[in-house]
Amino acid sequence: MSIFSLRKLRRTLLSTLLLLLLILSTPFRPLLAGDSFEEKRQTMVKWDLKGRGIKDPKVLEAMGKIPRHLFVEESLIGEAYGDHPLPIGEGQTISQPYVVALMTEAVQLKPTDRVLEIGTGSGYQAAVLAEIVKEVYTIEIRKPLAETASKRLTQLAYKNVKVKYADGYFGWEEAAPFDAILITAATNHIPPPLLQQLKEGGRLILPLGSTTFHQTLTLITEEKGELNVQEMGGVIFVPLVGEVEKKR
Repeated sequence: MSIFSLRKLRRTLLSTLLLLLLILSTPFRPLLAGDSFEEKRQTMVKWDLKGRGIKDPKVLEAMGKIPRHLFVEESLIGEAYGDHPLPIGEGQTISQPYVVALMTEAVQLKPTDRVLEIGTGSGYQAAVLAEIVKEVYTIEIRKPLAETASKRLTQLAYKNVKVKYADGYFGWEEAAPFDAILITAATNHIPPPLLQQLKEGGRLILPLGSTTFHQTLTLITEEKGELNVQEMGGVIFVPLVGEVEKKR
C-alpha cells in the first residue's frame, strides 16, 4: 500500500471513529441526567428519610421511585431532592420530602385503602399515596394548580388518582367514606365535613394551629365515635383557604 493510500485510510478511520463517538454520546445524555436524578433520589431516601426515622418500607419505596423533579418548576429542578419546600406557583409550595414521608407513614396506609388529600398542589403527595393505596382522591382550590397536577399525574400513568377543582373544606362526599385523609395546608380547626367522611377507625392528619406562624402536625384517629389526638411536632404550612377562612 502506498503512503498516500495509508494516509487516506487513516483519515477515513479517524472520521468514522469521531462520527461513531458523536452518535453514541447523544442518546446517552438523557440517561446520564436520569442517573443523576436517581442518585439524588436515593441519597434523599437514605439521609433525609431513613436518616430521620422514616421506617415504613412502602413509603421509602414510593419516594425512592417517584421523579420529584417533575413536580417542581423547571428552574428549580436542581433543588428537587433537597429536604426543603419549594414554590410551585400561586403562592403555594411542595412540602419538603421528610414531611411528605412523615405524614404518609403516620396514617398507616394499606394497599386496599381509599384516601382523600386536601391541597393537591403539584400532585407529588398524591403520587406518593397512589404508589401505596388503591384509590386517591385529591382536591385543589386553585384551578391552575388542579389542572396542571391532573395533567401531570395522567402523563405519569397514575390511573388510581382523581383530581377535583373545589374547596377542600367540604371534602368529597360522593366518594366517602375514606380510610385516611391528609390535609396539606394549615388550619386552626378540623373541618367537620372531613370528620364525617372518615371511616370508623380512619386516620386524619393535618397541620393544626396558627395559619400565620406555625402549626403542630396532628394525627386524629377515630375509634368507636371518639377522637384520639396525637401531636407529632411543629411544622410550617401555607394556610388552607376557602370556606375555612370564614370559620376562623
